[in-house]
Amino acid sequence: MKLFPNLVHAVVSVLQDIFEKNTQADKAIQNLLKSNPKWGSRDRRFLADTSYSVVRWYRLYHEILGHEPSSQESWWEILGIHWTLQGETLPPIEEFKSLNQKTIKAKQKELSSVLKIKESIPDWLDELGSNELGSAWSECITNLNAPQEVNLRVNTLKSNVKDCIRTLAEEGHETTSDENNCITLIKRAKLSHLKSFNKGYFEVQDRGSQLIAPYLNPKTNSVVIDACAGAGGKSLHLAALMKNKGKIVSMDVHNYKLKELQKRAKRAGVSIIKTTLINDETLNTYSQKADYLLLDVPCSGLGTLKRNPGAKWQMSLSFINEIKKVQQTIINTYSDMVKKGGYFVYATCSVLPSENQKQVNQFLSSKQGSEFKLINDQSILPQKNSFDGFYMALIQRT
Repeated sequence: MKLFPNLVHAVVSVLQDIFEKNTQADKAIQNLLKSNPKWGSRDRRFLADTSYSVVRWYRLYHEILGHEPSSQESWWEILGIHWTLQGETLPPIEEFKSLNQKTIKAKQKELSSVLKIKESIPDWLDELGSNELGSAWSECITNLNAPQEVNLRVNTLKSNVKDCIRTLAEEGHETTSDENNCITLIKRAKLSHLKSFNKGYFEVQDRGSQLIAPYLNPKTNSVVIDACAGAGGKSLHLAALMKNKGKIVSMDVHNYKLKELQKRAKRAGVSIIKTTLINDETLNTYSQKADYLLLDVPCSGLGTLKRNPGAKWQMSLSFINEIKKVQQTIINTYSDMVKKGGYFVYATCSVLPSENQKQVNQFLSSKQGSEFKLINDQSILPQKNSFDGFYMALIQRT
């Protein structure tokens, strides 16, 4: 491996942004790539892959180093540890003179018996995961450290799995597909410039996330509300399942996300989505109007650490406790939009029972929840080369 000083300095600047300025990892990397548009694809991949890897294994690396990095020099040492553990031989340059590769490997072996260091997570997260998941926690966090695949959902309003795979191959991208018609790229790649993407043949969407809209299973010509729609990945999936017939009201508290959804809907050929900001007036307007309601609620996001490893360093136990209060408010308040006999799905991208089954049980035992019954629920823990961690519950208003 040949290390180019300008690229290593760029990685150091990204890591300092993330850990010293608390910038989100994806935003820090995106900002740097935008400011250097002349970099080639290999350089851009090197920068992104190296940065994400160091973020993912940050605790392990600084435990091996003996202290948290606080200068450019110590970030170079962190990178030297990273490349050593990747099996690379370090070049004889000034920045690596204090590192001994045999010592680094020996230290890694010594620390491998301590789960929170081996899997590079904060103490509080290890304690929380162990308390909530018991013996399942170890495998869960190990799989959350596996790099994330790029999954695609075929837009059945414009294409099908066979044609989409063929088109992507013609555009230079090999793929596989599974029994749920989720397409996965063999190699990670930027897709937004492809004709197939801009014609709306597919959306980038995690494999697990693709199971949530079918779990709600809306009929054509029904009224569906996606009450925490964000940029609308699941709203678009619902529209495809409904064959673009009926009405979908996509709500969110952020208007910029709804504007992005409008752009995506146009590209996807979806005409049944109406967007609206959600507030008390909105909730009154749509009281008992929905045949189907999707509540993909704000959550800790602990099930998505594969694609967002920086979250474990920027999250806190107090944040998770606060978000659980928000979840309970949403399920109690927004569930009123479901008609009698209608259905809603409560979903999170968390692995914690306290955000999942316990929230549903608390709702069903409340006064508001007395009109509802649980039909089914499913909790998916992360798998190495497959799903994120997520939860979904199908509930009917009786």
